[in-house]
Amino acid sequence: RWNGIEPLARYIGFANFSEVIMDPFFWNAFKNSFLFMISLVVVQVPLALVLALILNAKWLKGAAFYRTIYFLPVVTTTAVVGVVMRFIFGAYKGLVNEVLIRLGWIHKPIDWLGDIDTALMIVIIVGIWKTLGMKMIYWLAGLQSLPQDIYEAARVDGANLWQSFRHITVPLLVPVGTVIVLLSAVNALHVFDLVKAMTEGGPAFATDMVDVYVYRYAFASAGETRIGFASAAGVFYGLAVMLISLILGAFVKMTGGKKTYKS
Repeated sequence: RWNGIEPLARYIGFANFSEVIMDPFFWNAFKNSFLFMISLVVVQVPLALVLALILNAKWLKGAAFYRTIYFLPVVTTTAVVGVVMRFIFGAYKGLVNEVLIRLGWIHKPIDWLGDIDTALMIVIIVGIWKTLGMKMIYWLAGLQSLPQDIYEAARVDGANLWQSFRHITVPLLVPVGTVIVLLSAVNALHVFDLVKAMTEGGPAFATDMVDVYVYRYAFASAGETRIGFASAAGVFYGLAVMLISLILGAFVKMTGGKKTYKS
């Protein structure tokens, strides 16, 4: 039990870990973290693939310009994005509400980030948009590494675009795709800066993530600072993330993704 200032004199064994396991707020943050991760993997990875296929098409003019546009959110500071999104999704005079009211889709402003039913959804949407460009670059790298002679042979044999995509592109992209899923899942499990800037875990802990949970106890602005408890929560969450990484890593190895990624 340590507040970060006093000497390390109060050894309490595994009491912090026991308290973490029994704390419903920790499991709420744990659930939100994995829900955020699953949403990003399920929605963002396929969406980035579709975007990469379009931007990799030979018929598209100005592809470099569009790639830059989609990649810009990635290099934008996440905290700044979070603050801007608070204004965009603001309850009053927010851009989203103003547009929806003018279109006649809603009749009064919605507190998107202040409602427990919509706050997490908005954070997930912003998270998908923020890092979509990075996954797009991953897929583009995979697409551009595919041997073109196979496609030429398929065209000679009369294969159309859908047949080439289904029987050539998808099988060849599986090793790269598993690596992208691994990277997306692990990165999505750490979303402290975006949540801290947008909602600080609220309302009513609806968007609370483990990173924010740990920060709240380690650097408490009010009340007792509990470094030991925060460390226990971080270690417990780290073990869960490591387990997910090992499972996905084994899947990557099974599909040959590790070899492809290194090359």
